[in-house]
Amino acid sequence: MNKMKYRRYKDKAFLYLMFLITIIAITPLASIIFELVAKGFNQLNISFFTEVAPTTLDSMLAKSTGNPVKGGIANGIVGTLQIVGIASLMAIPLGVFVGIYLAENSNKKFSTLVSFSTDLLAGIPSIVYGIIAYAWIVIKITDGYSGFAGSVALSIMMLPLVIRSTEESIKMIPASLKEASLALGTSYRKTILRVILPSAMSGLFTGILLSISRVIGETAPLILTALGSQVINLDITKPTSAIPLLIWEFYNDPYLINMIWSSSLFLMLLVLIFNISAKQISKRWAIQ
Repeated sequence: MNKMKYRRYKDKAFLYLMFLITIIAITPLASIIFELVAKGFNQLNISFFTEVAPTTLDSMLAKSTGNPVKGGIANGIVGTLQIVGIASLMAIPLGVFVGIYLAENSNKKFSTLVSFSTDLLAGIPSIVYGIIAYAWIVIKITDGYSGFAGSVALSIMMLPLVIRSTEESIKMIPASLKEASLALGTSYRKTILRVILPSAMSGLFTGILLSISRVIGETAPLILTALGSQVINLDITKPTSAIPLLIWEFYNDPYLINMIWSSSLFLMLLVLIFNISAKQISKRWAIQ
C-alpha cells in the first residue's frame, strides 16, 4: 500500500514538474505578446495601413511642435506582399517538382545528392542568402537594389521547406493508390498531377504556408537586396520597402521608436494568420 502511495506521489510530482517547465517555456512568448499588444495596439488605425512611413524630418517637426507623428506602413505592406508574392511564384513550383522527384526516386544517387543539398540549404544563415542575391541580382542583373533581388533571396530560403513538405506528403500516400491509377491505364504524368498531388494537398499547403511565414519577417536578406523605399513602389527592379525593413529603420530613428511596436505587432499577427491557416488546412484535408 505504501508503494502505491509512493508511486502516486511520484506521478503527481512529475506532472507538476512538467506543468512548471511548460509555464517557464511559454513565459517569454507570453511576455513578448503582452508587450507588443500593450504598446502597439493603440497605434493601429486607418492611417497606419493607408499612409507611408514618415521621414526623419517629418517626425522631428512633429515632435518639436508637440504633435503626434503621422504616418503608417503602407509602403512596407505593399512591398512585403510584392516581394513575398514573387518569391512564392518562384519557389513553390520549383520546390514542388523537386519534392516529387525526391519522393519518386529516393534510391538514386542524384536524389541523395539533392536531398543532402536541401538539408544544407536549410541550415544556411539568412544573411548569406542576401549576399548571394546581392552578387547574382543586384550587381549583375538589376544593376542596383531591387524588390526582385529580395524576392530571389527569399525564394531560395523557401525552397527547403517546400521541398521537404512535398516529399514527405507524397511518401505518406499509399502505394496502392498510385498502382491502381497506373493499372487503369493512366499515364505516369497524369497519375502524379491528378491523383498523387491532390491526395497530398494537405501537407503540401501546410508546407507552403509555413515557408511563407518563415520568410515574411526576414530582415537581413532584404537589407542587402531590396534596401527600402519611402514611397509605395510597384516596380520590382527598383528599391522596395518591406515591413521588416521599416521596423529596422524605426529602430535606428529615435523619433520613430514608438512605431516599432505597432509594426512588430502587425507582423506578428500576419505570421500568426499564416500558421493558423496552415493548421486549419492540415486538419481539413488530412488523409484519413
